[in-house]
Amino acid sequence: MGWEAGHGSGDGPSADLTARWTAALSAGARDHVVPMSAAEARMLLTRLARGFEKAADPGEPTDRVAELGAELARSHFVGDEVLGRSLAVLSAHFTAAGTVAAERLAQLLGAFANGYVRAFRAWLLAEQDSVRAAEIAARRAVTEQLRASDARLRAVFTQAGIGTGLSDMSGRILEVNTAFASMLGYQPEQMYELEVTDLTHPEDDPNMWDLYLALLRGEHDNVQVEKAYRHRDGSTVWTNLNVSLIRDEYGRPQYTLVLVEDISEWHALRERLHYRAHHDQLTGLPNRTKFIDALTAAFADPSATFGLCYIDLDHFKLVNDTFGHAVGDELLIQAAARLRVRARPGQLVARMGGDEFVILVPQVNTCDRTAEVAQTMLDAFADPFDIQGHHLNVSASVGVLAGRADHRSADELLQAADTTMYWAKAAGRGRYAVFDADRGRREHTRAELSAAMPAALVRDELFLDYQPIVALADQRMVAVEALVRWRHPELGVLAPAQFVDLAEDNGHIGALGAQVLERACRDSSDWHSRFREHTPIVSVNVSAAEVADPTWLDRVQRVIAETGIAPDRLQLELTERAFMHTTGRPLQALRTLAEAGIRIAIDDFGTGYSNLAYLGQLPLDVVKLAGPFIRCIRTPESPGATDLLVLESIVELTHALGYTLTAECVETRYQADRLAALGCDTAQGWLFHRPMPAHQVTDLLAATSVPAGE
Repeated sequence: MGWEAGHGSGDGPSADLTARWTAALSAGARDHVVPMSAAEARMLLTRLARGFEKAADPGEPTDRVAELGAELARSHFVGDEVLGRSLAVLSAHFTAAGTVAAERLAQLLGAFANGYVRAFRAWLLAEQDSVRAAEIAARRAVTEQLRASDARLRAVFTQAGIGTGLSDMSGRILEVNTAFASMLGYQPEQMYELEVTDLTHPEDDPNMWDLYLALLRGEHDNVQVEKAYRHRDGSTVWTNLNVSLIRDEYGRPQYTLVLVEDISEWHALRERLHYRAHHDQLTGLPNRTKFIDALTAAFADPSATFGLCYIDLDHFKLVNDTFGHAVGDELLIQAAARLRVRARPGQLVARMGGDEFVILVPQVNTCDRTAEVAQTMLDAFADPFDIQGHHLNVSASVGVLAGRADHRSADELLQAADTTMYWAKAAGRGRYAVFDADRGRREHTRAELSAAMPAALVRDELFLDYQPIVALADQRMVAVEALVRWRHPELGVLAPAQFVDLAEDNGHIGALGAQVLERACRDSSDWHSRFREHTPIVSVNVSAAEVADPTWLDRVQRVIAETGIAPDRLQLELTERAFMHTTGRPLQALRTLAEAGIRIAIDDFGTGYSNLAYLGQLPLDVVKLAGPFIRCIRTPESPGATDLLVLESIVELTHALGYTLTAECVETRYQADRLAALGCDTAQGWLFHRPMPAHQVTDLLAATSVPAGE
């Protein structure tokens, strides 16, 4: 402890006693702690040593010595060996000095020990009382804190705005607060008669109770779910429920604590928003989103079968434009009501947007059964609609599709049904059409080609083949017809019948025609530079849409100037149907070109039923007889008297008008001989030549003529 340092200082017997006493107590210092410094301890022992020496006189009372022992104990020298070591030092010191008789020394040491023990006992009792008082005070403080905490918790439990309840592991409700009880229309004490399972609701998710049982087993400490409770008045209260597990000190489940928040208003708002998000605001029918969800759900089972009826009102735009949108809206409302009434249970009727509706028919795998539904819906439009005093006869067109969900997506099926509905419109409206996979594939391919055409024009995927046209008299090549091809990167080489009509429909015919015309004229210029007068006339097909374009005439004239082709070496072909619609400016454009020396031909003559009187007013040079007339004389056994009479009449009429007659699709020698006998001028077909690229035309010309300069 350090307070033994310096023993031996001072003088006289008391100094020697102090030093011995200090040394003895220092040796046992590990058994006790003295709350004083080393100097203070030496001063104490010095004072006690002197006091003991004075008390050793025979005339001194022993009470003084007892007080010295008591002072040593009160100074907290209370280790296990303090008293024994002190008595040993005192006894040895006075025995060696011989100044105190043995009997007197024994009395003094006994008195010292008694004083020490009494003081030590008093100190020990005081310490025990102090500890007991502190323990009582601490226990009282803890009790007060627990009481205050319990009061606070009780106040929170009973007065909290959020519902709170406590139940045991058997599901018995032990306690609920007023908020929870009032939420369900009860008093708290009434709910103590219930169990947790009495609070089930038809809207409960079965998984909810599985979670609750798992919580009781201690597999979860907390579960949060959305739960419906039945109010005492029969209404439904929607809540956000948080259930916590309370365990005992050994971790075993003991209670469940629930916190219940009333979210009925929020739930009702969510339901309204969900309804508005999934229903058409005008008709009240499920909207496109809800229908797609239902169709997607049907796809969850790949073996499921169902049908679709895609419905579109005929001429609805005319109703809006004629009577106004208010009448149009009312028409949609009444139409939706008729469809809804005629739908059978399980069939979903939805509005897709505009005047389009769709019906999902579950558990059908044939188009016949779905077509029955479609006919039922068409019958719904048999009676006129009475709207604001107007009696409107409105029909509908329906696309019908049925099958399984294993090979197509929901979007693909819906698109197919939509496409089929347009087939019904194209067939005359007021009817249904049944989906045809082959036709659908063709339609899909046409759509893809239409989308790819602009890029094809830029990437130079289009090229020309030429089919020679020969004179029937000597079968000499006098002209070639330019036939455009499309080298599609995926579909291979496509014939003009597969994409020219598409170009007209999507507005690309102008760019396509210009590209074909320029390439044909450049090829003709190349041939003319080598073969001069032996160069064949190049014939290029032109659509009515091109001729109707105000810029077409300028474009043709520019190509002729840029390529250097002689105008009389160029022939433009228009179909008979195209000529029937060529009046005004387009007809004048043809006349302008004809006056410049360009040859004009009418293609597929005999298929358009044109006015023969009008034929004489056209700026024509060539009439190309349509293939069906030629196929009638394929063999000696095939032609009838009427067919020959018609052919003979056409030849005579053509020549009478001053035109040259060209026969198309000549495939047999009999056809060629018969046409020559009738007086037909030229012909083309596989009998003579198949379409060929420009370099083969060059080879053919080189084999039948002498190049220029030789």
